[in-house]
Amino acid sequence: MTAQDSATRPITIAVGRRTGGAAGRGTLLAALGVLCFSFSFPATAGALTGFGPWTATGLRGVLAGVLALGCLAAARVRVPDRRYWPGLLVVAAGCVLGFPLLTTLALQTSSTAHTAVVVGILPLATAAVSAARTGARPSRAFWCAALAGAAAVLGFTLQQSHGRLALADLYLFGALLVCAAGYAEGGRLSREMPGWQVIGWAVVASLPVTVPAAALALAAEPVHLSAGAVGGLAYTAAVSQFGGFVVWYRGMAEVGVPKASQLQLAQPGLTLVWAVLLLGEELPPAAPVTALAVLLCIAATQRARG
Repeated sequence: MTAQDSATRPITIAVGRRTGGAAGRGTLLAALGVLCFSFSFPATAGALTGFGPWTATGLRGVLAGVLALGCLAAARVRVPDRRYWPGLLVVAAGCVLGFPLLTTLALQTSSTAHTAVVVGILPLATAAVSAARTGARPSRAFWCAALAGAAAVLGFTLQQSHGRLALADLYLFGALLVCAAGYAEGGRLSREMPGWQVIGWAVVASLPVTVPAAALALAAEPVHLSAGAVGGLAYTAAVSQFGGFVVWYRGMAEVGVPKASQLQLAQPGLTLVWAVLLLGEELPPAAPVTALAVLLCIAATQRARG
């Protein structure tokens, strides 16, 4: 070993440790985001007991926008440069408007458990959109594990619906496509600005749509206030629409969109548990087997290179 090698080796080790630490921190933050999102469907089901679907979606966006606007103002954050706005509008369209509305409409005729499992294909869609958008090339092992996880989720969905897709499933497939675009674009933007600002500006940008939508919906749909309805609406606004994205996008920025997205394969299993414990829904017999298969696929995607 030369003197130059000896001088550079500690630096290399230090950089490696920092990189590994950032990856571990990013994985934990993304996992925390998944945990936050896993309560979203039960909370939405609770909100629907007192609000109509359009009212619940509109108020969710308005409340999240007001919260984000207050945070941005308190931190004196400047309005992003023009070059960021196309990406922010994709996040707004996919994660603030499209996904909440389509999943809320689906929950009118579908159970929370079924809805959660169908959206379990979202991780694969997010990884695919991210690869197309950024030019990232995850390894073949990654894609094999991701496809296996998606296949397990899809098989469970078809088994539960006896091989037939209902209108709710069409809503859900539309929801996962627009949300995948929002996740991938938000993860990309979070490399250039803090993740909480990405989702913050996205919900603020949606206010010109969510405010009139909420006003019109309140006039057209009946409202029956209850603790469950108000609590569900509050959770979807403060956590599902804002707080969960803060840690989710930060985790994506540190560990990478493809790997972070695959952590969401665990979300359907978590939501199934909450649906049983909080809503009293019946746990499908195939759910534990599917959950185990999904967890194994998550482990494989996190170990895969790229």
